Amino acid sequence: MITQALLRALDKKAIWLVGILVALAIAVPAANLLIPAGQPGHIPTYVVTLFGKYLTYAMLALALDLVWGYCGILSLGHGAFFALGGYAMGMYLMRQIGDRGVYSNPILPDFMVFLNWKELPWYWQGFDQFWFAAIMVVLVPGLLAFAFGWFAFRSRVTGVYLSIITQAMTFALLLAFFRNDMGFGGNNGLTDFKDILGQPIAAATTRAALFAATAIALALSVLVCSMIVNSKLGKVMIAVRDAESRTRFLGYRVEYVKLFAFTVSAVMAGIAGALYVPQVGIINPSEFEPANSIEVVIWTAVGGRGTIVGPIIGAVLVNMGKSYFTGALPELWLFALGALFVFVTLFLPKGIVGLLGQWRAATAKRERPSPPQQPQTPKASQAAERGEASETIMPGDAQPKPAE
Repeated sequence: MITQALLRALDKKAIWLVGILVALAIAVPAANLLIPAGQPGHIPTYVVTLFGKYLTYAMLALALDLVWGYCGILSLGHGAFFALGGYAMGMYLMRQIGDRGVYSNPILPDFMVFLNWKELPWYWQGFDQFWFAAIMVVLVPGLLAFAFGWFAFRSRVTGVYLSIITQAMTFALLLAFFRNDMGFGGNNGLTDFKDILGQPIAAATTRAALFAATAIALALSVLVCSMIVNSKLGKVMIAVRDAESRTRFLGYRVEYVKLFAFTVSAVMAGIAGALYVPQVGIINPSEFEPANSIEVVIWTAVGGRGTIVGPIIGAVLVNMGKSYFTGALPELWLFALGALFVFVTLFLPKGIVGLLGQWRAATAKRERPSPPQQPQTPKASQAAERGEASETIMPGDAQPKPAE
């Protein structure tokens, strides 16, 4: 059964995308580590880290697309799940610092020593082990999404109202994590990481390994999403998106379909956040900003929602543009981002992938050969040469009978 599901998931686009991601997971670290600096083909470590960050954003956009593009749930709070996964990984990385911190405390992180904390809070217990942190990366965003969706979807909250309360959720978490007494570093967050799995986090080999892990995680996410949307459940999700009331009248439990998609999407976002933190070196409450969640919506819309490839393309392209324009024209970047969203909404409602699909369809239509013309009888040809109208009579057609 699992093999059949995987085969159904591997449609043509998924095969190509997974193949490209696996190739990148091998080629980019090899170009960074095996080709000497200054030689053609060498990729600097900072570029590896930068594109690793882009891939985590692509994974987050894909997670949003699963609920928005295929289930019709416009979530403006997916940045919260991303940040929670990042904080879980950040807590593990902070525990790895040990006595190498500023205050040389083997148990308490530096910010807790500075705030005169006497002992480690109970919710920090276990984060000195990677396996425990990995479980929390999946469990915390998943449980929050399940609890939120259980009440929201059973109450039949839909449309703009659901979007507003998802945004309220992430704003509430933003305010909570800003507090020093929460035990998550307050405004400064968690930073100054040293090691991950016993390896120096700033080493080139570690950066290359993190890039490869991110590319593989994104490839697995593509397979999971493709398997879901190509299954019978995926067809029900599309039905919920297009006609929720009719789907409910047919006997489907719409709230359970939405709850499943929302929870899986949150778990994917949490994993993306966990891969993001060791590559950028910091996690703070600004990741909960509602504006970040809105940016994810823009990435998905630009690439093309309701597709597997579109959100990945949109996330990478928009963030590449952001990296350039925030350095070249920092005061104009937010205006450009807003204008991009308005332009896509008005003129590219299906995004880049939808535009390419329309172009391919138009090209195929032009190249399609026209149907052959029916041969004319000699009598009809002579009439056509004289410019007379004549009914074309094909051999075998019934001849009109003369009037008696």
